[in-house]
Amino acid sequence: EFLNDLREADLLIHVLDASGRTNEQGNAIENYDVCETVKFLENEIDMWIYGILERNWHSLVRKSNTTKFSLVLTEQLSGLKIKEEDIKEIMKKLELSERGEAWKEAHILEFVREIRKKSKPIVIAANKSDRKEAKENIEKLKEEYPETLIIPCSAESELALREAAKDKLIDYIPGDKDFSVVGNLNGRQEKALEIIKKEVSDIYGNTGVQKCLNEAVFNFLKCIVVFPVENEHHFSDKQGRILPDAYLLKENSTALDLAYAVHTDIGNAFVSAIDAKTGKKLGKESPLKDRDVVKIMVKA
Repeated sequence: EFLNDLREADLLIHVLDASGRTNEQGNAIENYDVCETVKFLENEIDMWIYGILERNWHSLVRKSNTTKFSLVLTEQLSGLKIKEEDIKEIMKKLELSERGEAWKEAHILEFVREIRKKSKPIVIAANKSDRKEAKENIEKLKEEYPETLIIPCSAESELALREAAKDKLIDYIPGDKDFSVVGNLNGRQEKALEIIKKEVSDIYGNTGVQKCLNEAVFNFLKCIVVFPVENEHHFSDKQGRILPDAYLLKENSTALDLAYAVHTDIGNAFVSAIDAKTGKKLGKESPLKDRDVVKIMVKA
């Protein structure tokens, strides 16, 4: 069930206990090798994809006699959002034959590992980075997985900062290194914030939580943020709320893509759009940029 939930994922953020006090099963343990947690997850996903291919292998091989094997594999793995161009790239990289009957088990396993890296990249959120054991473990992870983005995190610190900001005790924007005290703190609260600053912010720059999301969305998935509005002069909706909505779209998305993202009916009725910052009229093929503010025009 867990693996099936990954079908539609474009990227995975693997949250692990960098202090080494929890194993891959979630059980408390002392001095656990954090690299084993990564190996466990990668192997689970690899074997899941392998199982999808293995149980249909003979049928896939037969189809490859009349159809390119890259296309056959694409059809089989389409439910995992794996693209044909990625499959072709991996087959070329590994020098794998378009004839399925030429593939041995070792070839399938090698293909599965590479296609998992390509289609389900993993960012590691090394949580509990404020604990003393974590620093050494994070360095170990970086040595073991040099091509993987590993971000030290402290979810507990992030939660504490957000709760303090919610209670108007501090000014804090998620992802920032610093916060400023604006309310009356008791001794326990002062000590907690001092620890967060000393053990997290001063060492890692921030709690890492927002950084994980930003890296995943903007650097890996190459998304942009676009703000649809009703009033292009005030950047607001009908109720006067400023920038009420934000939509994540893929790079090179168009004004029409935004219209469909807002609602299918709006996409179907799309006439044009207006760049609220410049007043320029946009057609359905007009590309959007990060942080564009757009009014969509539709036919009545």
